[in-house]
Amino acid sequence: MSRIRNNRSDSIDTLFQAILSLQDVDECYRFFGDLLTVQELSTFAQRLQVASMLSQGKTYESIRGEIATSSSTITRVNTELRYGSGGYKMVLERLKDSSPSVS
Repeated sequence: MSRIRNNRSDSIDTLFQAILSLQDVDECYRFFGDLLTVQELSTFAQRLQVASMLSQGKTYESIRGEIATSSSTITRVNTELRYGSGGYKMVLERLKDSSPSVS
């Protein structure tokens, strides 16, 4: 079970409900533009990109050659892919089913 699930709270539930209420990418840009800094949003997007690349079998070295990220970020994402709650795998599978490319 994920660490977030173990620390469930009303405020986190409300945040997730707010995210689920978004209807399209433009609304996501508006909401996340208010909620997060550009750096925070870029960091989250980069983690998803790393997860996609790892799922494609790319090595740490090739990932670092393609995007500016640390080995510790790649390791953290890889650990979650292998031992986490399955969130990355679920989302990557859904993205693969709905679009030609994730990265």
